[in-house]
Amino acid sequence: MTSYYIPSMSCGHCTAAIENAIKAIDPTASVLCEVASHTVSVESFLTDRAISVAIRDAGYEVVAPSSS
Repeated sequence: MTSYYIPSMSCGHCTAAIENAIKAIDPTASVLCEVASHTVSVESFLTDRAISVAIRDAGYEVVAPSSS
């Protein structure tokens, strides 16, 4: 699973937008958004770059991913 730090993610609307953006390009992805820590954890066949681009296209800044 890879985690992404999303500094501007602050509410349920943000988490829904991010989850929808990722699932639009990989419907089988497992996406866990944690507003309190501003992190999104993703398990997917997609590359980190593809996931980062999807999150950015949804309007959110992405800090470099880290694998866990």
